[in-house]
Amino acid sequence: MNVGVTLERARHIVGQFAGRRLVVLGDLMLDEFIWGKVRRISPEAPVPVVEVKRESWHLGGAGNVVANLLALGADATPVGIIGDDDGGRLLLRQFAERGADIRNIVVTPTRPTTRKTRIVAHSQQMVRADREDNSPINAEIETQILAVFAQALANADAVIISDYDKGLLTPHVLQQTIELAQARGLAVCLDPKIKNFLHYRAVDVITPNQLEAERAAGFEITEDASLRLAAERIRDVLDCKNVLITRGEHGMSLLDAAGVLTNIPTVAREVYDVTGAGDTVIATLALALASGAQLREAAVIANHAAGVVVGKIGTATCSLEELRNELLDLS
Repeated sequence: MNVGVTLERARHIVGQFAGRRLVVLGDLMLDEFIWGKVRRISPEAPVPVVEVKRESWHLGGAGNVVANLLALGADATPVGIIGDDDGGRLLLRQFAERGADIRNIVVTPTRPTTRKTRIVAHSQQMVRADREDNSPINAEIETQILAVFAQALANADAVIISDYDKGLLTPHVLQQTIELAQARGLAVCLDPKIKNFLHYRAVDVITPNQLEAERAAGFEITEDASLRLAAERIRDVLDCKNVLITRGEHGMSLLDAAGVLTNIPTVAREVYDVTGAGDTVIATLALALASGAQLREAAVIANHAAGVVVGKIGTATCSLEELRNELLDLS
């Protein structure tokens, strides 16, 4: 599907991914999966008994954005907080194994590492247990985050802000980090949550999903007219340049700074799990922009990357080889 970029051009952009340096500010989480089978119902309560076969751990939240960047060949620096606990140590190990720069992760004894445990049987999630403290960080941690963020910008090509509403991105942190990045002339791409919506001021690209866009605009999106109106309202209220609304099976829609609305159809062949698809979108989008792509080109490439990850179970990434193969659809 050639909407704004040719295969030759897309290949050129993707060829520039290696070595690009992106800073990812956001809520770092550990995604834990317990995999098993169900053969019986518990005699203690009417619930299935999952016979555990294996466990796995993955970078979640903003960490999954970092994982996607690394899988695509970029250099990624996570900026965020973890607890002084087993979950935090597991996260650091996951980052280190992938080659991420972990010097700008703040370890605090006052908050636990956000940890989401999913029990999956026969490819079906049975239950999820969350361990977290999503209260706003205090002024001391804010100061630490701003200091390490400023250090991380030294060699950056672009900035991603990934908000999972776990307390890191206070209004003060958002304002200061966006201003710091823009003072250095860096593009800022932001994946929002509705709670902080009014504090995402003047970013280059904001990427709400359709539900978030509807809640921010105050009405339901039903067709192109309401879609355009919602995107325009978000752009005007936040004074941001571009709005990219991800729309699940409907693909994504981009309202650019010139007021042009482009609908980009989904390229997913089979959808097994949408977990983390938004992380893949913003990682690929920002990386493409940092590699010289125009916004519409970057959005098309990000759409193809999302088409890869929704065909996988659990928290997933899109590799550079997978993206290159997916882009063959542009021919």
